[in-house]
Amino acid sequence: VFIAQSRASGSHRDVEDEELTRIFVMIPKSYTEEDLREKFKMYGDIEYCSIIKNKTTGESKGLGYVRYLKPSQAARAIEECDRSYRAILAEPKNKSSESFEHDYYSNNTRQESRGNTLPFCGQPEFCNFEKNESRIQESVSKRLSVVSRLPFVQEQLFALFDLVPGLEYCDVQRDPHTNSGYAVIQYSTAASAIYAKYKLHGFEYPPGNRLTVIFLEDGSDSSE
Repeated sequence: VFIAQSRASGSHRDVEDEELTRIFVMIPKSYTEEDLREKFKMYGDIEYCSIIKNKTTGESKGLGYVRYLKPSQAARAIEECDRSYRAILAEPKNKSSESFEHDYYSNNTRQESRGNTLPFCGQPEFCNFEKNESRIQESVSKRLSVVSRLPFVQEQLFALFDLVPGLEYCDVQRDPHTNSGYAVIQYSTAASAIYAKYKLHGFEYPPGNRLTVIFLEDGSDSSE
């Protein structure tokens, strides 16, 4: 997403920019740097691996960084590695790494203990949809509703959903009474909409903020 966004905005940043090549992962505390390298070398050329340790005891905190040579390799690692690693792009080094690590760890720990429920329940219909998703037959359409507890930036959301071919429009709507985000996305085919929902429902964007993506009635015959 970040790669697509930087290209779309005409950015000329160095493609080896650390923001796009360094990933942050949750690992077993028994892992060494060699173990970490072994698990992630299949996705690309690794520049370095590091494990975050307690400054007093030297014990691993169960968190680590992997820096690749290319952004595409980091993106592949995030997409294809086991979900238990909770891989995301790391914050740049000039930001407070300790607060980033703390927020990341606490967010993921809360999600794990909560299971498959949403981190926000302002709209009961979306919470019910999440819980019943596997038991109901959805009405498929070319139009999607996207909900977030954080407001959307039009350009960023467009860049994210434009990764799936066939995007026709992305309409971000703002509620003046709340800080949440709501948008309507439409694709040229139902197949594109189905794929976008499959890939992006529950996707964390930005990290720690899960998107809720559901189908909206678009007036077409859903039996197609």
